[in-house]
Amino acid sequence: VGEERVIAFDEPGTTRDPIEVPFERAGRRYTLIDTAGVRRRGRTGTPPEYFSIVKALQAIEAANVAVLLVDAAEGITEQDAHVAGYILERGRAVVLAVNKWDAADKAARERLKSELQWKLGFLGFAEAHFISAKGAKGLGELMRAVDRAHAAAMARLPTPKLTRAMIAAVERQAPPKRGLVRPKLRYAHQGGINPPRIIIHGNALDRVPASYQRYLEGYFRKAFELVGTPLAIEFRTGRNPYAKKKR
Repeated sequence: VGEERVIAFDEPGTTRDPIEVPFERAGRRYTLIDTAGVRRRGRTGTPPEYFSIVKALQAIEAANVAVLLVDAAEGITEQDAHVAGYILERGRAVVLAVNKWDAADKAARERLKSELQWKLGFLGFAEAHFISAKGAKGLGELMRAVDRAHAAAMARLPTPKLTRAMIAAVERQAPPKRGLVRPKLRYAHQGGINPPRIIIHGNALDRVPASYQRYLEGYFRKAFELVGTPLAIEFRTGRNPYAKKKR
């Protein structure tokens, strides 16, 4: 938030309960939930610490945007990846923040950028920012990324625009045939927000492969600037009126 609000020790696990810090920035109101740091596996042995981890996971579920804060000196740990997976599982918008970037040498920076790709590649839709919380460096752009992620998670996507984008995606690359049948995508509409859920109707959509679903996700993300939020796509196959009825 650009100023000191709480007293903290520079060691994960010293914060027990989530601390809510309301603040205002550029005319917008926020509530920052400072959760317990999750230490490396094998160091979380006390019942209070297990309880604090549960509280941290509950805070993630309650948040609109999760900021996954990793330590540049430690790199991406197994627990960082575990928390990232939980954020994705709960469908929360997310921004990656690498703290203590100013204290990392060139080799550490290169290593960490590589780790972001192969350890947290499943969060490829999220923005990553390199900051110094103590030196208040990079915090402005981090907050702008939070705003973008929140806007994407709450985006309202009109049915006509979604359908036009879907048709354009199919014209660019049609879904592959499965046997003699090619899936037919007819129209799309929004089924929910936070995260956005796009429902596509058509025929033989149970034959759409996962690779084509990922292609559609990427196309929708680019078309509607959905950065920083998970995106769910659901296929609904219409009944074939010419199918023979079972007797």
